[in-house]
Amino acid sequence: MLRRSVLSLARRQLSRMALQTPMEDAMRTKITEALKPSTLEIHNDSHLHSHHKAMAGSTSQETHFRVVITSEAFKSKMQPARHRMVYALLKEEMAREGGIHALQLRTRTLEEEQKQAEREAAGKGEGVDAKVDVA
Repeated sequence: MLRRSVLSLARRQLSRMALQTPMEDAMRTKITEALKPSTLEIHNDSHLHSHHKAMAGSTSQETHFRVVITSEAFKSKMQPARHRMVYALLKEEMAREGGIHALQLRTRTLEEEQKQAEREAAGKGEGVDAKVDVA
């Protein structure tokens, strides 16, 4: 929770200083208000796609996003239903000229996030043990 707050504050400060991120700000506001996420990561990958033919003539710097959302609002819903929830929230941003062109979503519950963290920790631990056994 603290990590999210610190990251959120840092992003907002950057946003206010030099970077103009109205699309990301709108996404963050809508997702936060509707889903009350415990984790929200929004990555603007637009610079990686600016050379694509579909982006020719686009003046927007905010067209391609990767979003990670952990929310209890997703509990007992399959991935397609979770994604539809997010698409519905961002409908205007996706329909707007120069708006969201591509949206990669990773949606999970707090329980799923914790299980993944445990698997990753166990995997890292096995790697260390294997090195110790070999030595």
